[in-house]
Order: sequence, then C-alpha cells, then structure tokens
Amino acid sequence: MRQKVFRNKLVGVLFFTAGFVVTAISISHAQERRPDYFIDWVDPFIGTGGHGHTYPGATMPYGMVQLSPDTRQNNWDASSGYHYTDNTIIGFSHTHLSGTGVGDYGDILLMPTTGVVQLEQGSEEQPETGYRSRFEHDQESASPGYYQVKLLDYDINAELTATHRVGVHRYQYPVDKQANMILDLRHGVVSDEIIDLQLEVISPYRVKGYRKTNGWAQDQTVYFVMEFSQPVKQYGIKQGRALLENTKKVNGKSIAAYFSFPKKTEEVKVKVGISHTSLAGAEQNLMAEMPHFDFDRAKRAAELTWENELKRIQLGKEENPANKKTFYTALYHSMLAPNVFNDVDGSYKGHDKKIHKTRDFNYYTVFSLWDTFRAEHPLLTLIDQQRTSDFINTMLTMYQQGGHLPIWELAGHETGTMIGQHSIPVIVDAYIKGIKGFDNQLAYQAIKAAMDRDYRGLAQYRKLGHIMAEEEGESVSITLEYAFDDWAIAQMAKAMGYLDDWQLYRKRAQAFVNLYDPTIGFIRPKQYTNWIEPFDPKRPTVHYTEANGWQYNFFVPHYVQLLIGKLGGDERFIAKLDEMFNTVSEIPGKDITGLIGQYAHGNEPSHHIAYLYSFAGAAWKTQEKVNQIMTKLYSTKPDGLSGNEDCGQMSAWYIFSALGFYPVAPGSDIYVLGTPRFNQVSLPLEDGKTFTIKAKGLTADNFYIDRVELNGNDYPYSYIRHEDIVAGGELVFYMAAESNPEFGASISHRPKHYQQLEPLTPVPLFNSPSKNFYDSVNVAVNSTEPGVKIHYTTNGEQPTQQSPVYSQPLTFTDTTVLKALAVKEGFLPSYIQSLEYIKIPYQFGVTYHTEYTPSYPANGAISLVDFQTGSTNFRHPNWQGFYNVNFDVTIDLKTLRKVNSVATRFLEDSRSWIFLPKNVTYAISTDGESFKQVKNIPYKTPGDFRPAEVFTPTVKLVDEEAFQYIRITGEIIGNCPDWHPGAGKPSFIFADEVVFDLVE
Repeated sequence: MRQKVFRNKLVGVLFFTAGFVVTAISISHAQERRPDYFIDWVDPFIGTGGHGHTYPGATMPYGMVQLSPDTRQNNWDASSGYHYTDNTIIGFSHTHLSGTGVGDYGDILLMPTTGVVQLEQGSEEQPETGYRSRFEHDQESASPGYYQVKLLDYDINAELTATHRVGVHRYQYPVDKQANMILDLRHGVVSDEIIDLQLEVISPYRVKGYRKTNGWAQDQTVYFVMEFSQPVKQYGIKQGRALLENTKKVNGKSIAAYFSFPKKTEEVKVKVGISHTSLAGAEQNLMAEMPHFDFDRAKRAAELTWENELKRIQLGKEENPANKKTFYTALYHSMLAPNVFNDVDGSYKGHDKKIHKTRDFNYYTVFSLWDTFRAEHPLLTLIDQQRTSDFINTMLTMYQQGGHLPIWELAGHETGTMIGQHSIPVIVDAYIKGIKGFDNQLAYQAIKAAMDRDYRGLAQYRKLGHIMAEEEGESVSITLEYAFDDWAIAQMAKAMGYLDDWQLYRKRAQAFVNLYDPTIGFIRPKQYTNWIEPFDPKRPTVHYTEANGWQYNFFVPHYVQLLIGKLGGDERFIAKLDEMFNTVSEIPGKDITGLIGQYAHGNEPSHHIAYLYSFAGAAWKTQEKVNQIMTKLYSTKPDGLSGNEDCGQMSAWYIFSALGFYPVAPGSDIYVLGTPRFNQVSLPLEDGKTFTIKAKGLTADNFYIDRVELNGNDYPYSYIRHEDIVAGGELVFYMAAESNPEFGASISHRPKHYQQLEPLTPVPLFNSPSKNFYDSVNVAVNSTEPGVKIHYTTNGEQPTQQSPVYSQPLTFTDTTVLKALAVKEGFLPSYIQSLEYIKIPYQFGVTYHTEYTPSYPANGAISLVDFQTGSTNFRHPNWQGFYNVNFDVTIDLKTLRKVNSVATRFLEDSRSWIFLPKNVTYAISTDGESFKQVKNIPYKTPGDFRPAEVFTPTVKLVDEEAFQYIRITGEIIGNCPDWHPGAGKPSFIFADEVVFDLVE
C-alpha cells in the first residue's frame, strides 16, 4: 500500500517512498532477504567502469543522501566520484550524481584511519602520503542501500547504509591501533569554488557545520549534523595551514578535522543528517530518520524500501540470469534521481533563494531533462504516477519562484546545461497519460512561457522557424529539439481546447524542414541563410549537441511520416536508416560512444532511432536493431553501459525495450513495439490492475515477432496505446527465428503521431559569396521545395504575397536588408527569411603560422578579419580554435597604413578547456620579413573556474610609423592546470577577430 506523502500536514517522521517508517517497524528474521528477492538481482557496480559514471554507494530511492566512496577528483570519467579501475579510496562523501557528464557534489567527506593522523588526501600513486587508502574489489561489495569495503592501508572494514536524508556509517578498527576519523570539508568531486566552510564541535559525540560552494550549481549549501557512537577523546581542526587543538568552532575556506577515539576502540558508527536549508533542518532530519545507532536495522529498512520499489516491474523467476541482473540494475539506476530536496518538515530552498515549505508534495532536485525526457520520465509516468505528479509540481514551483521551468536543475539552481525546454514534454506526457494532482492551467501557462523566453536562440527560432549558426552554437540540435517541445505544447493545447495555439505550435514543430537539404538527404546547419560548407555528417561539430549529422538527421520523432516523405518515401527512408547503422568510421570525441555504424547509443539523441523503421512498415528491422543494442551495448560488467547513465535515461531505454515497447515521442499516447527480452513480465499498476507481457517461444535466436495478441485478440499493430496498458490485461508476443515482414507493414497498422498535417514551405535560401562585401555582391534566392514562388523586398518592409516575385539574381552595391517569403499552393507559407548585406571598407589577408583545429574552423582563412564576432558561448561558429598549439598569425593590410590601435579577441572558458594565452605579442613590419616587437601582454592562468569572458589584449600604435604586416602571437598555457578536470591534457586558445582602428 502506498503512503500518501505530505498530503495534509508534514510531520517529523522517517519518510520512505514505499510507505515504511523505520521507527515504527521491526523487521523479523522471517523477513530477511531470500534468494528470490528483487534486490539480489541488482549490481551497483554496473556502470562504474567505462563511461557510465555511476556510483556504487548506499542510497535510498530518490534519496537526498548518496553515501558513496570517492576514488578521484576533477576527472570526467569519475563525475560520480568513483571509477572501477581505481585502487585507492579518498573517503566517503554524502552527495553524488548518477551518470552525469559533468561532476559536482561529493560533500561532507569522512575517512576512517589508524595511527598517526594525516589531513591531506595523498596521491593515487602514493596514498600513504595522506589519509587515502588502497582497496581491492574482491574485498568490496554493494547492493541496494548498502556498501562495504576493506581499507587495506588501515585494516578497517567500512560499511555504509542510508535513509533518505541520513548517511549511516559503521567502521570496524583493528583493536591494537589508534582509531581516527577524518572530516574533510574541502573535498568535492570537482574543485568547487569554496565560499565558506563551518565546523562546530558540540560535544564528544556530536559535530555540525556546513559547506557553501559554487560549482556546476552556483550557491550550493549542504548543512550537516554528525553523531558518533563512541566519544571522541581528542580532536583537531586544520584551518588553512594552522592546526587548532580543542577549538570549538571555526569558519573559513579550508577546513579539515580529525577525531580520535579512546584506545582499543573496535567499532565506531556515525550518522550524518544533511539538509539544504539549515542546520536545524539537518538535525531534524537526523532525529526523524535515524534516532538510533542500529546500523543493521537501518540497512534492513533500506533494503525493504528498495524491494518494494523494484516490485513495480516483476520478472519471472526462470529468466536468463544475466539479462535479469541487467534489467533490475537498470531499474535501480532509474530510481536514483531526481532526488528529494525538502526536509522532513517540507522545508526547501527555492529558486528564488528563499526557504519555503511544501505541504502536499515532495520537492525534488537533479532534473537532467535533456536526457530524461526521452524514457526515464515516461517510465516513471507509467509505473509511479504519484511521484510523477510531485516532479511536475516541483517544476511548476520552480517556474513560479524562479521565473521559468527547469532545463538542467541541480541543488536548487538552474545550471542551463544542455539544450531544449524539456520540462515541456515531461509535463505534457503526464497530462496526456492522465496523471492527476497538478494545476493544468498553470502547467499550460508555464510550458508556453518556456518557449516565449529570450533564451539560446528562441527569438530567432520563433521569427525564422529555425536557428542559424551565427546566432547560436549547436543550432541544428537546438532547432530540432525546440520543434519537439513545440509539438508537445500543441498536444496539450488540442487536448485543452486551445485550437489557435494548437495550429501555431504544430506549425512551428515543422522547423526541421528549414534545415533539410534534399540534395543530400540531411538536416544540416545554415549560416547567414545558406548551407555551411564543407559538410560531413560523420564529423561532430559545434552545430550539434554531443552528436553528428547522422544522429540528428532522425530527430523528428513527432513528425516521422513528414520526415519519411522528405527523404523520398518508405524504401528510401529505410535505406537511409540502414546506411546509418552500416556506415562505419571512427567518430572523434569522448561524448559519442556506444557505436553501431553511425548510431551512437551512448548519447541520447540516438535513443529513438531504432524504432523508426516501424513508421515505414519495417517493424522487423526495429526488432533486429533493438535486439542488437540490448545484446551488444548492455552487460553485467562494470563497463556494461555504453555511455553516461545520465540520471536514469540509459537504463530506462533498456527497461522499456526489454518490456517490448518504447515511447518514441513523449507527449503521445503510443509506444512503438520492439522486441521483448523476457518470457513474462508483470506491471502491478497503482490502481490495483496488472498488465502482463508474455513472449512465447523467446530464445536468444528467436527475437523476431511473428504475431501479437492483446487480451486474447489478434493485434496487428506495431504500437500499443497507453490506455491499453493502464487498463490492465495481457500482451502476448509470439516469437520466431525468422522475421515476419508483414507484421506492422500495413499503413493502418503503423504508429503515427499526427493526422492530416498541412506542410510548411521551407524558408528561402540566399546564395552569395558573403554577407559582407567590398564593392558589390550578387545574391541568388531559391528554395529547397520545388514549385514555390518567392516574394522579396529590399526596402526594409516585410514581404507579402503582393511583393515582387524573385526571378533573377540581385546585385547590391550598398548595405541592404533582403527579406523573402516562399509560398506554394497546399502548403503553409514559409517564415520570412531576412539578412543584412553589409558593405565594409577594406579587405585584409591572413597567414596562419599554426593551424586551427578542423573542429572549430569558424569561417576559415578570413575568420580573423571578416568583421564577425562570437559570443561567450564557445560553440558560436565565429570562434576559431587552436588546440595544443600557439596562436600565431600575420595580418597583411595590403598596403602601408597608419594604425591607431589593434586588438585581438580571445575567449576564456576554462570549463571547456579554453584558456587565454600566457602572453600576447604584437610585432609590425613593412616587408613581412623583418618584424619589430611593439608590445607583450601577459595573462595569469586562473586558479579556478571563472565565468566565460571575452578578453581583448590591445596595443596602441598611434606613435608608430606606417606598416603593412602585423604578427600576433599568443602563447598557449600548455596542458590544463592541476586543479582542472583535464589536468595534464592539452588546452585550447580561441580567437574570433583582429580589430583595427585605422588612421583615416
């Protein structure tokens, strides 16, 4: 029976998701774990190797505390703090992220030691130089709610468990050695900017404090209250370089402490309550959830809670053991985030930075929405409606208190990481599937407001129907994902009866047509209204988000039939998909993993693609590819995830696919059938009904669907509706070793997300050598859609169907704004394309003495003198990147000139491994051979992360004689500094323009 959480009055009791209160139950020996418990099929080490970025430690479902070992700091592959290939442990901290591509958390680190106290970490190579310890995996274990390891340097057995808001430790020391506990408040998974640390010793049994930092999330505060089961005999606090003995309270930016226990201490238990609101909140959480020191009791309660959560999907007992372990570990991973953020009394820190109190829902954090809108949230919408309602109420509260819905929210702060406005499909998916308990009108207001913001190209997207590269980096990906968000709004608008909005948003949702090039069959980037050349769909560029042109070519999950038509019909669409899976080449970049040809399962933009065959009537190919992905790209090994787990998304894909269906377009009520992984699965639904999935004749070779029955009736469709699942009943797959091309082949049996859509005319293309010109420029205007009329203006007015019709190239000799509109009978008129052609006064030449990287070419050889600049976003296409080399160029002014000053624009964005040169040198010459240095400008490499900023080292030349050549050299810092996650690896210099103030 589910507990009604916070529905009337919040009280200070121990809250567990499944409705169990530890202080009110006693677990008998009869309830001890049995061999058929679901938790026994979970292996938390899966994903801790490779690029999975998961952690193995103790936590509760969606818990505030994630108590886990840290083996590294400042390392991408240990964004969770732990990597399976490591052999030393720094300590055990109380907050961790699961599977993210950026690191944060690692707050409040404890490390038990023996003997002489050390308060520095030590190194991986020489752990004995600090408090770090070696360990071996054969003396390490983990299961839901529990972690154990032997610290070999100290002969200490460490055990961890947790409640939702309390970390519980048990350490067994060798009796003949001095037992110590290190508390290091400086530690974090990454080198956060520490704002303030506080530690106060209350008694020999109790300490408290907080950690305030700026990291991935700004202005984070974690408060803690800690209790020991044994009295502390002696302690010391290191503040900066000073070691303070018996000082009660300290503040500062560098605090670590030791606590030593009496001689012959064999066991110390520690419980640590945390809060994001206050010390009082941390104490209240500790007292409510862990009023005792019974470690085994807390462990059993955590296991019982996990058992009840994992029961939401029940596999049969006789399933393949490896597949079963993969499945339940995936289900476990899907329940690690989002994380409850409010205290037991409902208090939480809002996005307005004030403390609020929730009384009728739990407030959450860690919304990795670019990842999780695809499958993680739809999974929870299906199996956990109450929590889904809480998620949406949290998002709507963030909208009310912070001004907008979350994008990638962390610790009460909007990080702005990743793209899209993907709270929208989460909310709409829940609404369309009947989730209750949130304000529908407020939700509709919030999702519309999200797309009306002036944020990351949205203004141009609304105006032009797409985003161009000069406006925003990752322009193709952002356009396509905004279009999906618009489609989701359209679904809610139609369901609520707002038909004008429905028409508006479903039109905007066709934005991909404005970036689709029919001559090559790819959705590709534009700059200044035309295609960027050269174009290689295999190469990841700044125009895509963690992907390339192949992977985003199929991100039209809401209008698949429209995409099929653009690509030339069913057969050509299928052939294009085949080409993607079969085109083998190395894709550079650590963020693209899990490859089958150009399909990249390690990255979320690919996750729906295998299911697209069914839209073209080739469901058997979907079955083939889904089986291949499940078989080849998931395993029970530590590197058993082919990419970042990303807060449950990688696992949720496997869960859905193993059930036999997948939500290709969240916000629709249909799931596309794939191929089931198990003989029988039961979904006990929250209203008491059960939906059962059976696969008759299933073997490793029999993965093709021959036919399907739903509730005993023949079911010829290659999709199933949400209402059919939640109604309860039985879906039976009849499996075969050979494909059945007839299943799902009929147009009436295929999935479809829209009816009778009026197509949009693509915006016109402007073909010209450049938007900036010296004497004159010729501009040709055309369309990717045959049979259109293009109406244009050059006087600043908006074109209409009464404006002149384009018939031949246009010539401009002065600065001119060209606007054009394309129309075609039976199509919606295009958005109005607009571009200003600018006459510029002079033309310079550039010689590169070092090469820029092909990944960041900007506009090629003229980029530094083309009068076009970038933003503080390094993905802006006007930035030119120099990787592991100096910046070294000579500008040819074409003739002797007097110059007042010259400035070069450089970007500093150390989070992206982009640093200012150590120094910038200017030298001038009249002949291009003999140069005179006129200035050297040094820059100090930062000691921590700073906001991205453009710097313009400038030299005054007004007193110099006329010259024709100026050589500009920027010395690269070399490898990233020691404090950086990329320490020891090469860095970048980014430049976008050399700006001259000429003497006229």
